[in-house]
Amino acid sequence: MDKSYDPEVKFKLDMGVVHPAPSTVTRGQWSSKVEFLLAVAGQIIGLGNVWRFPYLCYKNGGGVFFIPYVLFLFTCGIPLFLLETSLGQYTTQGGITCWRKICPLFEGIGFGSQVVVLYSSIYYIIILAWAFFYLFSSFSSELPWASCRNSWNTETCVEFGLNADHMNWSVAENSTSPVREFWERRVLNITGDVHELGSIRWELALCLLLSWITCYFCVWKGVKSTGKVVYFTATFPYVMLVVLLVRGITLPGAIDGIKFYLYPDPSRLTDPQVWMDAGTQIFYSYAICIGCLTALGSYNKYNNNCYKDCVYLCLLNSGTSFVAGFAIFSALGFMAYEQNTDISKVAESGPGLAFIAYPRAVAMMPLPQLWAIFFFIMIILLGLDSEFVGLEALVTAVSDLNPSFFHTGHRRKLLLLAICAGSFLIGLVMVTEGGLYIFQLFDYYACSGMTLLLFAILQSVSIGWVYGADRFYDNIEDMIGYRPLPLIKYCLKYITPVVCMGTFVFSLIKYTPLKFNNTVEYPWWGYALGLWFTLSSTLIVPLWMLYNVSVTPGTLRQRISFLCTPVDDLPLTKAQKKQLDVIRPFNSLEAQQETSAWSSCKDSGPI
Repeated sequence: MDKSYDPEVKFKLDMGVVHPAPSTVTRGQWSSKVEFLLAVAGQIIGLGNVWRFPYLCYKNGGGVFFIPYVLFLFTCGIPLFLLETSLGQYTTQGGITCWRKICPLFEGIGFGSQVVVLYSSIYYIIILAWAFFYLFSSFSSELPWASCRNSWNTETCVEFGLNADHMNWSVAENSTSPVREFWERRVLNITGDVHELGSIRWELALCLLLSWITCYFCVWKGVKSTGKVVYFTATFPYVMLVVLLVRGITLPGAIDGIKFYLYPDPSRLTDPQVWMDAGTQIFYSYAICIGCLTALGSYNKYNNNCYKDCVYLCLLNSGTSFVAGFAIFSALGFMAYEQNTDISKVAESGPGLAFIAYPRAVAMMPLPQLWAIFFFIMIILLGLDSEFVGLEALVTAVSDLNPSFFHTGHRRKLLLLAICAGSFLIGLVMVTEGGLYIFQLFDYYACSGMTLLLFAILQSVSIGWVYGADRFYDNIEDMIGYRPLPLIKYCLKYITPVVCMGTFVFSLIKYTPLKFNNTVEYPWWGYALGLWFTLSSTLIVPLWMLYNVSVTPGTLRQRISFLCTPVDDLPLTKAQKKQLDVIRPFNSLEAQQETSAWSSCKDSGPI
């Protein structure tokens, strides 16, 4: 517990001991507000906006999917987004030490979230390696996935939709498309069994190395370099998206694709899975509960209007997802039109959309190489800024644990280099011939929705109840000059934890073990690895609570009370400043009286 000293003792300590001047450690700030907005936009607007949201819309009732989506946005997304951003701005700390200052009992949230960031950084960048491979392959006279006349193609390869008479063909049941064979046999050369990893695909390994080198130099000078890079990486994907959108809606069959994307089916609202999909999409696409927003907010100026920024960024993120659906489904509608088939047979989600469905649609367009280059540049940039901003958040969290050490010389750069090199070596497992099996384990378990939901519950409880929602609002008011909408405060206290808890329980009930391509079961070691990914981040929270309680002196009640109390060096709220202004004149008067009494005693000489 803290020891209290009398003013006189403090005075003697200060006057009697000469303290050496501490070495100043410059943590850095964004050069402008635009850099912060672009960095956050780059982090939250990623591949999920392009390849997951549109698919979920059509799968879950088209336009009616926006009802649960908007509900989750305003009850969970925006409140947690504001919580994390303002927490970083108020404490000027990364994703771990911010909890140490606000509520030490919940410091494990910070450590657990950074484990999730590390796992996601290791596997997410594999997508960039695949995209680089496709991009380099697009610089050819004919797209290699457009025909069956390549060395990797099999006898069952069939070029669908080459002419209007394709419906009269007799196609074998086991026939495959050239774009799928390019993905499975040329890019991945995937093995036939989960037990076989095979050899490293060195072309993919070089693409992975290129991705890590690019990320390293985007982050190596901290916010000084990150703030400049995002001017390009966060804005250029919008240029590509607009180009692809304009091209897509002018293709024949595009209207049918858009209708399929948005056609409302109100009966789908009775399915709990639709609500589950809406909630998980909010958590994934808004990068909440992983500490990245806290780290980015910590580089803001204290008086930055983080409340207004959060609302604008959330609306931008959801708007981007909505517009991306038009670009994607207009192209899929064109592909269905060319093949004279139903759109449901060509619509896919995730990597299947980026590396099978959309490249197949591009191959049918005039000037296919140009549109392929545009598409994969957009994919690379969308993934790149999400990757290196997450990396910046991880390095920030670690360096804030011991700033006097890591901010000296080139130690921060060496820390970043060690993380990148170690992650690259681990990632080589996922560019082997059986690497896709490991990739899906990371994707399913490492960034599990249940883990993020648990962190969301703990965050809202710790701020809404332990730290205090009113005190939190006082902090925001001190930073921006006014109090945010009261609805957000009540969401943090009541609605957010209840909704997240309901979704968490539903996730547990509906949980099914991962199967590769929904058919092949993993061996025991695969599920053991997945269990490690989930528990290694989740169990840190209760274990760190027990550790903090055990090392804190006092009775159990005193320990918990101390660990739920913020540190003293946080900025004062307006109420605290007013209270201090009232107390300060009395303290000054007492000090003057003590000084005059001491002077009179000294003048009168020894007694």
